[in-house]
Amino acid sequence: MTETTAKELSKHAREEIDRWITKYPPDQKQSAVLAAMRVVQHENNGYLTTELMDAVAAYLDMATIAVYEIASFYSMLETEPVGRHSISVCTNISCMLRGSDEIVEHIERKLDIKTGESTSDGRFYIKQEEECLAACCGGPMMMIDHKYYENLTSGMIDEILDKLD
Repeated sequence: MTETTAKELSKHAREEIDRWITKYPPDQKQSAVLAAMRVVQHENNGYLTTELMDAVAAYLDMATIAVYEIASFYSMLETEPVGRHSISVCTNISCMLRGSDEIVEHIERKLDIKTGESTSDGRFYIKQEEECLAACCGGPMMMIDHKYYENLTSGMIDEILDKLD
């Protein structure tokens, strides 16, 4: 690890990444890359900068391009500033048949933004379409900041969003 990496990654982030590294064989520490990027993203107001991705790559002895590719592939990772609370609504067939399209429309109206946008106060961000969030029996469902909310109604959504700071 270089001095630059130590400056870019907080002590807490390094401790969390180290905890994840122990879950894999010693020669496979790059397997902790997703967990590492989630931790770093969380500490950086919900998005990854090039400098932070470079620091993760250095910490895990990975090529920077590999980290960039992972960051651009997975929908739970953001590479640009977004609202504090990230909202994902499942729109796959199971949720769609139970009203996810109406749920998305309700959230967009309530927050006065479209999918892929953040509110002007930086509070909320509605992620682009989510293919599946793996809660088919609980549809329609959404995830906010990695917490699942199932069997949604517009009233439930209002209550959930109103409670978030």
